[in-house]
Amino acid sequence: MAIVYRTFRNSDPPHLVDIWRSQPPERALAQPMSIDIFDQLILAKQYFDPLGLIVACDGDLPVGFAHAAFGPNDEGSDVATQMGVTHLVMTRAHYQRRGIGRELLTRAEAYLRGRGAGVLYAGGIGHLNGFYLGMYGGSELPGVLDSSHAAQEFFRSAGYREIDRTIVMHRETATFRPPVDRRLMQWRRNAVLRLINDPPPNSWWQASTTVDFAHLRFELDLKLPPTTAAAGVTFWMMETQSAAWGVQAAGMTDLVVRPELQRQGLAMYLIGEAILQLRNYQIALIEVQTMLSNRPAVELYKKLGFTEVDQGAVFRKE
Repeated sequence: MAIVYRTFRNSDPPHLVDIWRSQPPERALAQPMSIDIFDQLILAKQYFDPLGLIVACDGDLPVGFAHAAFGPNDEGSDVATQMGVTHLVMTRAHYQRRGIGRELLTRAEAYLRGRGAGVLYAGGIGHLNGFYLGMYGGSELPGVLDSSHAAQEFFRSAGYREIDRTIVMHRETATFRPPVDRRLMQWRRNAVLRLINDPPPNSWWQASTTVDFAHLRFELDLKLPPTTAAAGVTFWMMETQSAAWGVQAAGMTDLVVRPELQRQGLAMYLIGEAILQLRNYQIALIEVQTMLSNRPAVELYKKLGFTEVDQGAVFRKE
């Protein structure tokens, strides 16, 4: 029987979850997947478009799917369609190598171009993060991970080229000891750590993409004027990955230091104090992601004891 391709139907979620569960084990693929998680993190998003979720069927049985979507405008107030991303393409194991994945990708690309996309990406990255946070990758969407080797080769064979790389790093909290130097001691005397539970989002897009997870933000206030936050960093509770990894994990994002205070050890002090506090929340593992080309950030994390666990490729097709 010929494979039939169509867009998403309300009866599809149990089959799509079954396809997800059938995938080979990967560090960054949240398992076991459930209908509730799939519904909460994909279908319940107010910007979910069923036309962008393409399903391949053998008779009445869905055997694969591809999901294409868009990111936000510059203000983060609405969806913009100038750039599109195919987040993933999945097929059941015994339906692979039959051209189904390639046809799903072709139809996903046609959907994106039909909505006005002039540049196509593969794998969520940066602001193209409307779906799959908490389901693939980790602290942020990493593009397509090296540990997802088959997916990388699939997109390369479809004409996507690697334009950048991400690095994924881990740090266990139990063995963490804060670095000690003169600058950090100075910040300990001159700054006060402040904790904000579930800080308000800075845009509609951030609210839409992160609302499903608990967040903690740590900010440093200077004791001397100006007393506004000198630096801040946010951690979100990676509950879906934690279930697969067997430890409570948190993802580190949104590290900001006021420009005039950068390169003075403030970020190192802030992250160190935050890790100590997170141990009180039973967080055993911290994950952080940055661009591999961002050498200052990579070196900072290494000094704090973070080690590389994976890298990701940013794929683009003009």
